[in-house]
Amino acid sequence: MRGDNIIDKHIYWRGEVSAAHHLNLNYESKCSKTHGHNYLVEVWIYGELNENGMIMDFSDIKDVVYRYDHKDLNNLLENPTAENIAIDILEGLRSPNLWRLRVRVWEDRDSYAEAEWMP
Repeated sequence: MRGDNIIDKHIYWRGEVSAAHHLNLNYESKCSKTHGHNYLVEVWIYGELNENGMIMDFSDIKDVVYRYDHKDLNNLLENPTAENIAIDILEGLRSPNLWRLRVRVWEDRDSYAEAEWMP
């Protein structure tokens, strides 16, 4: 059968989201004031092929990630840190045919937060 010797199957996607937010912190920070980022979001998805021969349709990934584009993230998340954004995207992508899912959210070219799920 085709694919019997394949050890690992995964897909990768990345895209950019422009959004504003402020952080609810218990200390003084410039991040407590509303500001924006051009986030780079990377997604790695490992799993079994579905009945359509895909691990996940790339359009489904875009639907989850692009809901943040040109939004005030405080209207979507209580405290939209890069960590919480990565977790929320990950939760939106979970599916029964997956065995590993990783989301990386770059806040700038030097800093990212990552969330990973392995059931």
